[in-house]
This record gives sequence, C-alpha cells and structure tokens, in this order.
Amino acid sequence: MQKVNFARLKNCMRRAEKGERLTIGFFGGSITQGCAASEHEKCYAYRVFDWWRRTFPKAQITYVNGGIGGTDSHFGVSRVWQDLLMYEPDVVVLDFSVNDMTDDSARKESFFQETYEGLMRRILTSRSKPAVLILNNVYYSKGTNLQQQHNEVGAWYGIPHISMKDTLYKQMKAGHYTQEELTPDGLHPSDKGHELVAAEICYLLEEVKHHMEEKEQECGLPQPMTANAYENAKRLTIREASPVLAGFQIDADEKTGHLDIFKNGWIGRKAGDRILFEEEASCIAIQYRKSVAGPAHRVKVILDGDTSHPWILDGKFDEDWGDSAQIAVILHHGERNKHSVEIEVMDGQPDGAVPFYLMSLILG
Repeated sequence: MQKVNFARLKNCMRRAEKGERLTIGFFGGSITQGCAASEHEKCYAYRVFDWWRRTFPKAQITYVNGGIGGTDSHFGVSRVWQDLLMYEPDVVVLDFSVNDMTDDSARKESFFQETYEGLMRRILTSRSKPAVLILNNVYYSKGTNLQQQHNEVGAWYGIPHISMKDTLYKQMKAGHYTQEELTPDGLHPSDKGHELVAAEICYLLEEVKHHMEEKEQECGLPQPMTANAYENAKRLTIREASPVLAGFQIDADEKTGHLDIFKNGWIGRKAGDRILFEEEASCIAIQYRKSVAGPAHRVKVILDGDTSHPWILDGKFDEDWGDSAQIAVILHHGERNKHSVEIEVMDGQPDGAVPFYLMSLILG
C-alpha cells in the first residue's frame, strides 16, 4: 500500500499552465458515457474536461470519452487500448465501481478486483504515463457499489479516489437532496447529479492545483496485489481471429464508432450453426449479445472437447432498456496453453428467432 501520490497530476497541471497540449480521458460505463444527461455537455466527464479548459486557458486541451453503457472492467481491460490509450491521455478518470457489481456466480468481487487491477496497471504503464483518478459512482437507490475493492487497488498504487457513496449519497440521506433531484432511475445522474459529481472531482483538482508547485516524487510500480491474469487481456473479433466457421457467418456491417458495440462479430442464425476457436490463454470468456426483441437463439459452449460440461448461453434479455453485452467466463486461472472453444446454436427456437450474436472472445 502506498501513500496517495499526486506527482503525475501536478506535472500535468504545470504543463497545462505553460500552455502545452494535454488530453483528458474518461473511461467507464453508462454514467461516464453521459446517460440521463439532457445533452453530452452536461455530463460529469465533459464538465470536468471544461474545468481543465477554463482553468488553463493557454493550454490545448483534448477530450476523450471511452464510456460505454452496461460494461464492466473485464470488458474494459480488453478494449482500453482502442477506446482510450491510443489517444495517449495525460489524465484518466476511471469509473467502474457500479458496473463491476454483478450477480454472476462466476465473476465475484475478487474477480472484478483482479480485472480492475489489470486495467489500472495497463493505464499506468501505457506510453503517455497518465495521472489516474478513481471515480466511485453509486446506486442512489440502495447505496451500493464496489468501491472497497476498487479503492484497495487504488491504495496499492497510490491513486486518489472520489466517492459519490461517501459524498452525494450521504448528503442525500441527510436530507440535503432528494433522490429524484440526483437521478431519474436510482443510478444514472440527472443534469444536476452530473453537475454535482463533476463538482466533487473538480474540488479535488482545485486542491491539487493549489499545491501543484510543490515537488512530489512519483511512486514506482509495485508488484500486483492480485493474481493479475488480465493486465494483458485481449479481445478477439473478426479483425483479430480466424475461427473455423460451420454455419456461423461474419458480420460484414461496418462499425461506426466505439459505442457501436454489436459489430465485428459472428452470427449464428439456425440450429446446428457452429464456430470453433483455438487460442492460447489461461482465461477465456465469451462476449455475446442479449436481445430484448422476441425469442432468441441459445448456444452451447464446449471447452477443450468436454461435452459433459457445456455452458448454455441464452440470447434473450428479459429487460426493456435495450440489448446488452454479456460476458460468460468459461476459464479462469487455467493452464496457459492452446484451448479449443466450440460454440453451437441449439434447437428449440421458432422460425424468426433473434440470431445469436457472438461479439468476441476475451482472453487473459
């Protein structure tokens, strides 16, 4: 565990004061994306970016928002290069403390602490060596998040955190705000909620700016605190893999941006359609679409030819807010060697059922 260290952040502020170019990045789920804000400029991320522009008017400040709704740090560590790090950010606000909560029995709190650490290490060691701030958003309806596990990772690396559970949620419970003022659905902040989240982050930034000329030695990178099997996670889509297709088809539609997530995958349309991967890894997960539209196809997943222990994945999503990117872990901390993954569409669905959409394999 290290003392909270502001060396990288102070250095960014000194550079901004001189008029240099900086990129401010945000990476997380739907709150970072700006869901429930009436316009993007009113979401917390853009407001924090605007603080940098207003505070350092001589600097050239660029904004990168890598938020994708409904996604967790497992998906995050596999996509962080193309959605954030390729832009070489100087400052990163990291926000997965709500999305890493799950009822998935295969992915528990310790699992997400490990994927979160892998994501943290990947950002800290990236070429631009960005300063990182941890943002802990919260379910205002019940006061829950995964900040304990995430902040333990932060403490290990000397990373500061800003917690809405410890600030806005407590203020709401004390009667300073109603839940309806902060959020329309118990989770996603309203315009006012986003403004208050941004204010908490900017308060910390102002405090650091006040002391930015005070020299501080940057922390070294410690050994991982978890098994850290996901720091170098990679995501295989049609751009990175050439599986054997026996009925499954490549999705040829062009991806239009980082929010267009149901692209670059494979489609199984009828019973018996199969796809086979052979990949080297110690951790393997299937990422697929769950659809709100009508009945959907199911698949069985066979790892290393073990037909007696298949995984059954259902493409039907019993919600009404939109299709969801789901992740099913089929190997965690296994032997690192070449594994086969066979996916086959099952029968039993009516004609016209929603095709099974395989988004990617995520390997660790």
